[in-house]
Amino acid sequence: MSENFVIIIPQFNDWEALNLLISKINADLDTRILQNTTLLIIDDCSFKDRTEAFSPFGGKAIKVLRLYRNLGHQKAIAIGLSYVAENMSADKVIVMDADGEDNPADINKLAAKSLEKPGKIIFAERNKRTENFMFRFFYVIYKLVFKLLTGKVITFGNFSLVPQERLQNLVRVSEIWNNYPGGIIKSRIPYDSVLTDRAKRLAGESKMNFVSLVLHGLSAISVMVDTTAVRILIFSICMSAVAIAFMVFIVFLKLIGNATPGWASTLGSTLMILMLQSFLISLFLVFMVLQYRSQQHFIPAVHYRDFVEKVDTFN
Repeated sequence: MSENFVIIIPQFNDWEALNLLISKINADLDTRILQNTTLLIIDDCSFKDRTEAFSPFGGKAIKVLRLYRNLGHQKAIAIGLSYVAENMSADKVIVMDADGEDNPADINKLAAKSLEKPGKIIFAERNKRTENFMFRFFYVIYKLVFKLLTGKVITFGNFSLVPQERLQNLVRVSEIWNNYPGGIIKSRIPYDSVLTDRAKRLAGESKMNFVSLVLHGLSAISVMVDTTAVRILIFSICMSAVAIAFMVFIVFLKLIGNATPGWASTLGSTLMILMLQSFLISLFLVFMVLQYRSQQHFIPAVHYRDFVEKVDTFN
């Protein structure tokens, strides 16, 4: 019996690239998968209307889910997953970008890996990137900061396959509303990956600039706020311990008469300020985590309908 596939593609004013992507999906997707695939386009409240009809699609149908307002890539993905979980019959759900940088041919790899690892979400891990040097440089920094603050390694983005048995779990993970891959890591839903090379954008210009890259990195770290807070707390305590040790050493030098006049008091007051700042940072983080844990979180499966304007189907 053939499996039903749904490909979720969030887009914002990227109709030209999306049409080219549909053609590539027709050409690159395994025929057995293509014939049982529905495209779910999440229109993130684009202000540019489509000027051309969709390219002919070799699968079942194209659905366009229109949002009331622009929410951004991550939230559009969460809404798409929630809609599929409630309204569509899907054995495997693919999440990919509309710009073509996620190669449709790699869907075949994700599907094959999913057969080897049933019950796991399969991510496309980037083996080779095509962005400029500055983007790759800051991306490496982002991965290092993520590892330092969360203790986790992130080597993948949104391009992934979600099996049916994990979909209902996933849409009840509040953190995917903020960051899709980070939310999966936080949720402890089992996942695996396959190596892929990032393709080039099919049309238009990338909307990812330095500011959006920083915001994306911060959103990924924010879903692990409790772990991040504990690690920063430990770092603050260590800084305070070092400051106290130096202050004791300064007092010792003062007592034996080897301290330069004025030097000991200046350095001692500086270290005292550092110690107090570390304490205040630690105290702030403790209250921040406690407040976060006490809040009622946004559940995509429950609240996604508030943002859906309409769903159109094109055969």
